[in-house]
Amino acid sequence: MFKNLEEIEIEFILENNYIGHLGYIYQSKPYVVPITYYFDKDSNAIICYSGEGHKITAMRKNTDVSLQVAEISTVNNWKSVLVHGKFEQHFGSDAKAYLHAFSLGVKDVIMEREHAKLDFISEFSSKIYKGDNPIVFLIKIEEITGKKRRH
Repeated sequence: MFKNLEEIEIEFILENNYIGHLGYIYQSKPYVVPITYYFDKDSNAIICYSGEGHKITAMRKNTDVSLQVAEISTVNNWKSVLVHGKFEQHFGSDAKAYLHAFSLGVKDVIMEREHAKLDFISEFSSKIYKGDNPIVFLIKIEEITGKKRRH
């Protein structure tokens, strides 16, 4: 049986995971890629970063994006959250502050879930090549839905 998730369950899933699937449109085609994220409850946003490339180019052109996060135990026991929002790129000290929050937040989730202590962002997220500044962006949340199945 499928049921809608309560708001508290949705927030729990977003707060206690750090890998999701980012959906965006590029040249009239949908793309979905895995991405490391941090849910910033205070600003009601998803914080991410990336190097320059396909997804950043696409999201700059069409800022409507989505993020799907799932916890799957079995085919009959899973929870899934879908976030719809707007891509918003940040720069300068603002970007540094968000990247710092991302780094600390993801490290905390990994410590809690996996009991692993990490020191560097490169240990849990995409590496930025030397000389490239990371592109820090938010998904400003407009709508969140969630479903679960339990048998």
